[in-house]
Amino acid sequence: MTSISAGVSSAGADLDSVADLARQLRVDSIRATTAAGSGHPTSSMSAADLAAVLLARHLRYDWSDPSRRDNDYFILSKGHASPLLYAMYRAVGAIEEKELLETYRRGGRLEGHPTPRLPWVPVATGSLGQGIAYATGMALAGRAMPDRPYRVWVLCGDGEMAEGSVWEALDKAGLHKLDNLTVIVDVNRLGQTGPTEFGWDLDAYAARMRAFGADVQVIDGHDLGAIDAALQNATVAERPTVILARTVKGRGYKRVADSPDWHGKPLPQDMAEEAIAELGGVSDVRVRGPIPRDAADEPDQVHAALRRTPSESRPHVTAPTYEVGEEMATRKAYGQALVALGEHDPDVVVLDGEVGNSTGSQQFEKAHPERYFQLYISEQQMVATAVGFAERGWRPYAATFAAFVSRAHDFLRMSAIDGPAIRLAGSHCGVEIGPDGPSQMGLEDLAMMRALHGSTVLYPSDAASAAKLTVAMNQIPGISYLRTTRGSYPVLYQPDEAFPIGGSKLWGEGADDVATLVGAGVTLHECLKAATELAHDGLPVRVLDLYSIKPIDAVALQACAEQTGLMVTVEDHRPEGGIGEAVAAALADVPCTLRRLAVDALPGSDSPERNLAAAGIDAQSIAAAVREAVGPQG
Repeated sequence: MTSISAGVSSAGADLDSVADLARQLRVDSIRATTAAGSGHPTSSMSAADLAAVLLARHLRYDWSDPSRRDNDYFILSKGHASPLLYAMYRAVGAIEEKELLETYRRGGRLEGHPTPRLPWVPVATGSLGQGIAYATGMALAGRAMPDRPYRVWVLCGDGEMAEGSVWEALDKAGLHKLDNLTVIVDVNRLGQTGPTEFGWDLDAYAARMRAFGADVQVIDGHDLGAIDAALQNATVAERPTVILARTVKGRGYKRVADSPDWHGKPLPQDMAEEAIAELGGVSDVRVRGPIPRDAADEPDQVHAALRRTPSESRPHVTAPTYEVGEEMATRKAYGQALVALGEHDPDVVVLDGEVGNSTGSQQFEKAHPERYFQLYISEQQMVATAVGFAERGWRPYAATFAAFVSRAHDFLRMSAIDGPAIRLAGSHCGVEIGPDGPSQMGLEDLAMMRALHGSTVLYPSDAASAAKLTVAMNQIPGISYLRTTRGSYPVLYQPDEAFPIGGSKLWGEGADDVATLVGAGVTLHECLKAATELAHDGLPVRVLDLYSIKPIDAVALQACAEQTGLMVTVEDHRPEGGIGEAVAAALADVPCTLRRLAVDALPGSDSPERNLAAAGIDAQSIAAAVREAVGPQG
């Protein structure tokens, strides 16, 4: 076994040992993928020299303690090169050879693309174009908040430079002067189906990146001395660094080097053996890279709240209270609840997509400006930044219009893979917003958020429930989403009313009820009006406030279905994936009649009242649906 210890970052004899490490990373990438019969060995081989120099000489990481707050981050944005990452883990002794050679096995930790199932992986990657965005969030947290010093290193492929999220991230990295961020781009010129957009035209990449405020270095990605110098010089004050490294896909094995025909293909056994021989054979190089500076040598800058362990309870926060009958928009109650959270929980941070005066989050900016971050109109980066802050132990809330949350769906989907807890609010949902028209109407957000693994979806109908659910989100793991409305509506609940996650509220229950009306948000108010109208007709109904869409109160729904026989769901949302389908799933085994009222046609600009009526989800439409379903009485 050959051992490499951290040396000073300068060219010399030590780089000969790093060359041995780079060869091993290539060999192990081939061995792992051939054993698995799947994977991306050539994409791993192009970046092996970059990874070896970083791992042995620049990445400050205590591999025995991945929870150390002063560890650097290494994010593999080109997640399909996971064999390279796993080979790095073997080299530092984090995993053994047996696990490496069982890559991609069901139940194992080494998946096709990295996930936080591994303690050294901060975020799931593999959906290309996301790594820089997450890295920017983590770097911003380290620069803007009291914390231990650390750097964020992210390794990208050139193909993903075509993704818009990359440029959102670089824009914000430059805006916030993130000199603790280094982006390394493996420019091997070949994507999945052929050459990438700019191939080896590194000047084109460099010009674009400099325009976003980055310090850019262009190097030969197989020259260990040049790599070492570039990583050493990635410390320009108040500017993120981008290292553009010209590499060769499949480097180290002549039969596949720079070939467009081997993307995502493991080498067959005979070729793997030939490649390993060409690379010098299997080795057992072990590396001890630099570790974080001794914490005793640094001032204790860590925010006191961040020293709590995950098992410690959050501070008690009392939500704002309101008078029954007082009219207030739930989006404004959300903002007031954020202020209360900020006063009592110093971990809470708030992110805005340049609509804080509409979503309510701007109230937090006025009260706690040091914990409020403006990401402007870049929803992907807003969500990625929330993930970055959460990874550092902060408790982020992020808000934008419900219609625009969809732009960040892929980031949410990826964050749902064992990611940290983040909290989102989507305002201005549905046809209720009125004159702004269909481009601004969030009509698909419930379906999108319900579909995320482990998500919690909440939809309050008044200020009292909105405030308490906003506070409750601070305790929820995973991704939680609060849907708020634009208009002001009467407060329905007393200050002492509780809103447990997974619960509901029943209005007007009676033994003779002929139907249950199920609503949330604006449609709950319409259901209550319809119930009054139907009572005048001798048709008593009950109303269920389904403020928790996921998890859903299946017990209450099933009881109502058994007692009334007719269930009518009403939602300011498309029929696909919203409240109606959630209720239908909960009632799958209960014999009952289910009528679903939702926004089926394409809405237009009009007043909220006329839009609700046109969509068939206002009180008159609800009452008509019940009359039609129950038929003539008496």
